Amino acid sequence: MRIGIDVGGTNTDAALMDGPLVLGACKSPTTSDVGSGIVAVLKQVLSMTGVSVSEIQAVMIGTTHFTNAVVERKRLLEVAAVRLGLPATKALPPMTDWPKDLADTLGRHTFMVRGGNEFDGRKIAPLDEPEILRIAGEIRSRGLKAASITSVFSPVTPDMELRAAEILGNEIPGLSISLSHEVGRVGFLERENASVMNASLADLSRKVVNSFRNALKELAINAPFYISQNDGTLMVPDYVERYPVLTFASGPTNSMRGAAMLAGEKEAMVVDIGGTTSDVGMLMQGFPRESAVAVDIGGVRTNFRMPDVLAIGLGGGSIVRDDGARIGPDSVGYEITSRALIFGGDTLTTTDIIVAAGLEDIGDRSRVAHIPARTIETALDTIHRMADEAVDRMKTSAEPLPVILVGGGSILISRDLPSASRVIRPENASVANAIGAAIAQVGGEVDRIFSLEGTSRDIVLGGAKREAEERAVKAGAEAGTVKIMDIEEVPLAYLPGSATRIRVKAIGDLVIG
Repeated sequence: MRIGIDVGGTNTDAALMDGPLVLGACKSPTTSDVGSGIVAVLKQVLSMTGVSVSEIQAVMIGTTHFTNAVVERKRLLEVAAVRLGLPATKALPPMTDWPKDLADTLGRHTFMVRGGNEFDGRKIAPLDEPEILRIAGEIRSRGLKAASITSVFSPVTPDMELRAAEILGNEIPGLSISLSHEVGRVGFLERENASVMNASLADLSRKVVNSFRNALKELAINAPFYISQNDGTLMVPDYVERYPVLTFASGPTNSMRGAAMLAGEKEAMVVDIGGTTSDVGMLMQGFPRESAVAVDIGGVRTNFRMPDVLAIGLGGGSIVRDDGARIGPDSVGYEITSRALIFGGDTLTTTDIIVAAGLEDIGDRSRVAHIPARTIETALDTIHRMADEAVDRMKTSAEPLPVILVGGGSILISRDLPSASRVIRPENASVANAIGAAIAQVGGEVDRIFSLEGTSRDIVLGGAKREAEERAVKAGAEAGTVKIMDIEEVPLAYLPGSATRIRVKAIGDLVIG
């Protein structure tokens, strides 16, 4: 018995599963404190299934909190973005290519220091420690609580980032520090962006994880809980507090895995419509297609290993303007039950349009009776055009593919889409994300530079595979179920000793009980 929970910007969904069987599923509005929304949905799913809390063996939680915070520019800390790389990286200061409003929200506190390494580990310049001390004083005087440190080629040699963090940590106790080599991959600006973003979420991540802990404690659920990350695997809560950016796009990943299971389709497009955004992705062999390029989060390029998902500002709470011609990207989010017209509010949302068109019976329909027929028709056209364009953009060929609609906002799509061979609305589609979280697996990864001198590629690769499998088992995977999912080899011609960067990912089923 396991419970999958997905905390979205608008609704919190829960699914109680016994192996592959869905015993019960429901949704409840997300609350501003997160925890009470989780408690409400857990009580609901436990009472509807009659299962006692002692039978629950694991709880998996997926959350879009951190992605939404960046997209909406809310609840973010101002960050001291420290770069170790002068004189080499002077031309493009940190946050150069960021959207103006997001860079302003984070305060544009950028500092550039002498330091960094070449790709073969040689120093560009020695680390300027007195300058780091001066920056510490500056951070203190500006009252900043978070900092990110990025050094050139730190995934090869992290020493300078670690030393700079040690100095800042000693000077400013309690400062949240994100180190780029722990967050991103090789690729300097994208790694720096990911690290700055991670730092801006430090406060929110602690609050969100604590609210998860307290919610489970309140219901006396003593089972271990895990949080899903963006590759569809699980991580322990302490890890999320340090690396909230690793949960980016975990919602869409869960939805896509859940959609594949519910629809029984392994090759399809998935449109996951929530309250704030729609995420469109492609299933390949039942898993989301991975992005091969830098991923855009809230207008910022990052280089996590992410599912290839296009997020558009179309959701059940999206605000409708210009007589239906403009929808979103802003949304009333979890306040839909007080701000939408059908619930007595004063904001016209996409859900109001669906009710006014007679397609769904939610809230008080008389409150939307005054909306002109032309506005309703224009808004419906806009909704379907936005969804169809997103599907078209994500397809890899002109051939029509099945489109699986999931998410609470899937009621917005009432017509066929020109780019789809057929539109599938599976049972329990509105809680596909919670089902995806419940069936999530455990991963182990090795990403290191190995020397092939005096040995063979097969021996080194075999060792890396074993280590990845051992890490998966250590993280909680059942030994007999672990499989190697991904192998990446990059020969590094510029390093001596036939050096090769090898990345191996292993995935297995979580040991329950």
